Amino acid sequence: MFGICNLAIIPLRAEASDRSEIVSQVLFGEHFEVLEQYKQWSHIRLQYDQYEGWIDTKQYQVISESNYKQLSSDVVILNADLIEYILGPSNLLIPIPLGSSLSFLNNPEINSTHLDFEGAKTSGIKSKSSLLNSAFMYLNAPYLWGGKTPFGIDCSGFTQMVYKLNGYKLLRDASQQATQGEALSFIEESEPGDLAFFDNEEGNITHVGIIMENNYIIHASGKVRIDRLDHLGIYNAETNKHTHKLRVIKKII
Repeated sequence: MFGICNLAIIPLRAEASDRSEIVSQVLFGEHFEVLEQYKQWSHIRLQYDQYEGWIDTKQYQVISESNYKQLSSDVVILNADLIEYILGPSNLLIPIPLGSSLSFLNNPEINSTHLDFEGAKTSGIKSKSSLLNSAFMYLNAPYLWGGKTPFGIDCSGFTQMVYKLNGYKLLRDASQQATQGEALSFIEESEPGDLAFFDNEEGNITHVGIIMENNYIIHASGKVRIDRLDHLGIYNAETNKHTHKLRVIKKII
């Protein structure tokens, strides 16, 4: 069984309960495989990054396997503005966030209610220099565990969405993203757009950010913010202390 998100943003939970932790979000137009379905809850695996969790069975549209496969091979088209609107039946407006998937709108079998979109779109692979332009669109977005939008985002959701908007795939969690790309030995070898990863006292990677020019980094901590980066980690000039301990720098592109 397969499905697609036909609402703006739905929570992806660790367990089949409204009280369960939100581990990620499913944005408008994202499609997935339904691994298990109960009356109220569905266990799904997102096609984009293979991330799994539970969603409310009332919060998605069932699609056929052939449409799932078609969407998986189609060119990815995304909403390129902070917030845009889908025009539905009777001129109903559905707000959708930055990075929502629009590819299915061209498929009349899935888009049987003739939803329409007239806003800014992005598609294809962009240059590495475009990554920071996308990152700045999330500046000051509040930190939200499991979030993927300018209205609430976590550190790895931020890096994943910035890369996605520019045509590159990252896995969902910081620890997963750290397995991708080529490790660099020194900060001096890095370029704007590379990823810096940070670990906790147990040595587990728990944080990620995007390197900027002149030893700055943009990352989600409290909010999406810009701080200094040195060989020890992230230095917060407001508190005059290091907040995250540098583990590794990875070149993805």
